[in-house]
Amino acid sequence: MKNFKFKINGNDYEVAIDEIVDNNANIEVNGVKYVVELEKQADKPQPIVRKPKPQAVKNEPVQPKASTPSGNVKSVLSPLPGVILDVKVKEGDKISKGTTVLIMEAMKMENNIVSEFDGVVTALKVKNGQSVLQNDVLVEIQ
Repeated sequence: MKNFKFKINGNDYEVAIDEIVDNNANIEVNGVKYVVELEKQADKPQPIVRKPKPQAVKNEPVQPKASTPSGNVKSVLSPLPGVILDVKVKEGDKISKGTTVLIMEAMKMENNIVSEFDGVVTALKVKNGQSVLQNDVLVEIQ
């Protein structure tokens, strides 16, 4: 793994290149993982590429993407990719519209994620430290 620090337009970026397989690089930018496709260059020798090692797979449930809610269950969705810092509610809590349900870090900023609905929290779909993508279901409210 190689680590780099970049400053682009006054913003600091910490980049870790984990591995390169064929023309895809697995990198991490400020804690968020990406697979980046590298441009193939003609007339230049190809870089030495190590083959990926088998890795243990965690048996965590896959987070469902936003879908049509069944019944009267409403979902609070992630507005952008980030990391969950603090879940402020628990299952069974009665909340109203505008209640902060969790705090999420995205682009080096803490963001309060608020409910757009009144109701009771029926399911927490995330936990502290978990990475989420845009439109992932965070909390379900009935």
